[in-house]
Amino acid sequence: MNVLFFGIAKDIVGSSEILFSDEEAKPATVAALKKDLIKNYPEFLKLKTLAVAVNSEYANDDVTLSGNDEIAIIPPVSGG
Repeated sequence: MNVLFFGIAKDIVGSSEILFSDEEAKPATVAALKKDLIKNYPEFLKLKTLAVAVNSEYANDDVTLSGNDEIAIIPPVSGG
């Protein structure tokens, strides 16, 4: 499972990606992944919204994750 981070999410984690090895416990759903991110990186609590894409498609919290998924963490963006 490969998790990619963009924008402020990349700054919070300190990396553009995290790769879960086969030996590591992986979150089973998008909701579980968000919970793990908040546990490991409490700064995520400051974000009002957070979009998650699984294999290039936006995903709700109930989407099931598998070991070969590519997940993108997309924070809110602002522009002018």
